[in-house]
Amino acid sequence: MKAICWQGKKDMRCEEVPDPRIEHPRDAIVRITTTCICGSDLHLYDGLIPTMCAGDVMGHEPMGEVVEVGPEARSRGLKVGDRVVIPFQMTCGECEQCLKGNFSVCQTTNRNADLAKTFFGDTTAGLFGYSHITGGYAGGQAEYLRVPFAATTAVKLPKDGPDERYIFLSDILPTGWQAAVQADITPDDTVAVWGCGPVGLFAIHSAIVLGAKRVIAIDDVDERLERARSTGAEVLDRRKVDNVLEYLRATTRGHGPDKCIDAVGMEAHGPTPALDFIDKAQTALKLETERPAALREAIMACKAAGVVSVPGVYGGLANMIPLGALMNKGLTLRTGQTHVRRWTDDLLRRIEEGQINSTLPITHTVPLGRAPEMYKTFRDKQDGCIKVLLKP
Repeated sequence: MKAICWQGKKDMRCEEVPDPRIEHPRDAIVRITTTCICGSDLHLYDGLIPTMCAGDVMGHEPMGEVVEVGPEARSRGLKVGDRVVIPFQMTCGECEQCLKGNFSVCQTTNRNADLAKTFFGDTTAGLFGYSHITGGYAGGQAEYLRVPFAATTAVKLPKDGPDERYIFLSDILPTGWQAAVQADITPDDTVAVWGCGPVGLFAIHSAIVLGAKRVIAIDDVDERLERARSTGAEVLDRRKVDNVLEYLRATTRGHGPDKCIDAVGMEAHGPTPALDFIDKAQTALKLETERPAALREAIMACKAAGVVSVPGVYGGLANMIPLGALMNKGLTLRTGQTHVRRWTDDLLRRIEEGQINSTLPITHTVPLGRAPEMYKTFRDKQDGCIKVLLKP
């Protein structure tokens, strides 16, 4: 089959790889009908996530049709012909964390759990196509995908309706939704969201659906700001203000937003050329692995006793985090990979009822074989690119 393989920094290739097969009774094989390039895939593209190996199959936002089912998965209700979306993490449904709904830290599915403990102090769930820290599993930018723990991982979908309606249940829609839910939004809240990429757009949309009084979307890319404005958010083009923090204080009676969401993560650009240079220099010298400019700004901007919610991906170590502001203002910091299965039933209902525009970020749909060029287009924000769908 054809698959998109990581061959090194900024080197993605469409290659022929062996077809997946059932390896365990709980497995299923899914024929992929739509898959995506995720913003967090760009961290792999840029070589910022360790333990990638040449030939690793990319992708963690796929959907398709079940074509083969192991006996245990079949006994749990999954069958050939089911239309499914595959969350980016595998869940066993039985461990302590799964039973609590903390699916992104399933204790069972990461076959490299000891490696994860070395990096993070405890294991996370196994993830599709996202380094050997999270299990080294083949991803879904391919024609077929083996899904371990299939019956408790896959989300069954209606038979009708375009893939575009449902594909983002794999990751970015529940990620934006969890970011907003974690902010404990009330009808009196002003919510500021750093980043209007795909996750940021869904965080903005979710904050509005959850009833925030005001939502301020912060970015510096025209098409992203326009897409954010279409949701009903106010937009802040950071290119047009001297100081984002001063602007936010001035428009919130001097105290800052009640809730702040960092939807940018580890590759943020600094608020000034000098600070941007410092972060880039420190990452080049291995003094830090992230560029946490958005997180720093969100902490400094947030109103005392507020919440900073972080769906943006971080992978290692960061410098100059304003812990004094975090502690002295009494902020609540909430983070984590998304517990996708916690949210999918509710989000599927909201999609069907028209509460959520689940196609909000889509700008490009191309054949799977064009993925290598689209990684660059997406990364460099060329051609108005916000979100890429791939069709095997």
